[in-house]
Amino acid sequence: MTVNTQQKHRNRHSFEQIAGVTLAGLILVFVIVGLFYTPYDPDAINAALKNHPPTLLHPFGTDYLGRDILSRVMVGTKATFLISLLTVLIGGGIGTIIGAITGYLGGFIDELLMRINDGVTAFPSILLALILVGVIGPGKYNIILALSIIFIPSFARIMRSEFLVQRELDYVKNAKLMGAGIFRIIFVHILPNTKNVLLPAFAIGFNNAVLAEAGMSYLSLGVQPPDASLGRMLSESQSYLLGSPGAAIIPGTVIIVMVLGFGLLGRSWGNY
Repeated sequence: MTVNTQQKHRNRHSFEQIAGVTLAGLILVFVIVGLFYTPYDPDAINAALKNHPPTLLHPFGTDYLGRDILSRVMVGTKATFLISLLTVLIGGGIGTIIGAITGYLGGFIDELLMRINDGVTAFPSILLALILVGVIGPGKYNIILALSIIFIPSFARIMRSEFLVQRELDYVKNAKLMGAGIFRIIFVHILPNTKNVLLPAFAIGFNNAVLAEAGMSYLSLGVQPPDASLGRMLSESQSYLLGSPGAAIIPGTVIIVMVLGFGLLGRSWGNY
């Protein structure tokens, strides 16, 4: 690799990192502020302000029920973010443990769990999520459970592949010679050395969870009214695009910024 190529690579990495931190930081600020403050009650209906254009009092305007769009976007961003975060932590955490154990131990346990993994991945993920939600019912907690289940196989496969490589390296063999136990080797020695794979996987998983949650809520299978989520706001606003375009444009833009920000962060982590 030439000096110019290396410099271009470093510049691109720096740009991705700065852009990712900036966009993700904006979303995090939005979420944190939304936890404690909104300009108006996001569920307060005001028939006199239906589809009102943006003003100083309502910077993003109001929706078809006269509700403040800014307040609902703040609450909806918080809901989408927290649901996606919990989904990737639960599904990714379980998948990481399964992949780590099967990748390190191999043998019958590896074959059994990977065949179960193959059976789950044989179904399209969104179809499986729809089936699970259809069985257990809609709602934000049920959507977290359903999405967590469908995220387990992908994380398990990623971590299994990484552990198959890591277990053959010298530092693992040295740990065995020093008498380290299986779980110490897996979680203390090997797992920290998979961060260049694990962190981007979690970032990609978070983005997929954002899109999946928005899609499920759009279909009225996720967050239920009167609670707001970004997908739910898109669904409610589609019949009023001419009267109140901000009700669709703003949540859609927030979804794009959220996915783009954490996607760029994931790329920068992977290239680190």
